[in-house]
Amino acid sequence: QVQVVESGGGLVQPGGSLRLSCAASGRGFSINTMGWYRQAPGKQRELVATITSGGRTNYADSVKGRFTISRDNAKNTVYLQMNSLKPEDTAVYYCNVDPYVGPLYWGQGTQVTVSS
Repeated sequence: QVQVVESGGGLVQPGGSLRLSCAASGRGFSINTMGWYRQAPGKQRELVATITSGGRTNYADSVKGRFTISRDNAKNTVYLQMNSLKPEDTAVYYCNVDPYVGPLYWGQGTQVTVSS
């Protein structure tokens, strides 16, 4: 079993920045891809960014140039640095952990609100 815990959400003004963190813990697992997804009210969950164990990244077009995903493999932790935030970035952000063996795991979500 893998536990996934996110942190770092909150309220920020448009143009501001936030950094999300997600730590995965458990026994006997090795992680392939880690990523961030988000779900705004009334909308489906969508991909924000992913990063492989080798450091290859993938971003949604809507966040390219503003968000940066990074990872500490030794700590099984993934980060999402969000800059130039817009009101449309408001959503619950979920961390996703994809081990080499076994099912996907999701965190409980952290709220990000961009508002003046």
